[in-house]
Amino acid sequence: MSKFQAATPDRLQQLRLDASAHFAPMMLHEALLRLSHACGGESLDRFEKAMVDQIEAAKDDRADFDTMKEFAIEQLYALIREANDSPKKKQSLEKIETRRTSGRSEEPQTLEDQLQSGLEDSFPASDPPAVLSTTISGGTKKLVGTDEILKKRRQPATGESSQS
Repeated sequence: MSKFQAATPDRLQQLRLDASAHFAPMMLHEALLRLSHACGGESLDRFEKAMVDQIEAAKDDRADFDTMKEFAIEQLYALIREANDSPKKKQSLEKIETRRTSGRSEEPQTLEDQLQSGLEDSFPASDPPAVLSTTISGGTKKLVGTDEILKKRRQPATGESSQS
């Protein structure tokens, strides 16, 4: 005879409640960590909102049910906070526009020429240089720099000598 067969229905119900009270927070914690690792903070935010809405919509005749809901939401917030603080949380991708230097040349040929020039200048170094463009704040100014020199080199000679 198994332990379950010998237990009364009330005892089985109490064991189920005890198991839920003990193991459900651990399972939810692990599930939230995995969600944060796989999908990041935005998914945790959506999950939190959906769960709070479900908890608040729940109904029961018990006098202390509203207090139980408050404790459940408090526990949910703590678990979400832990998952958000996880070092393994997937980070959202940065918008590329925020990383671009204003005034930087977008012309592929100019960028390629800058890279090639930098590679030639640094040979035989082991690490190639990064292509950088400088900008000056305070509006546009007519500057003669790398972009202009490289454009002049690419243009066919029209009788004028190209100065570098």
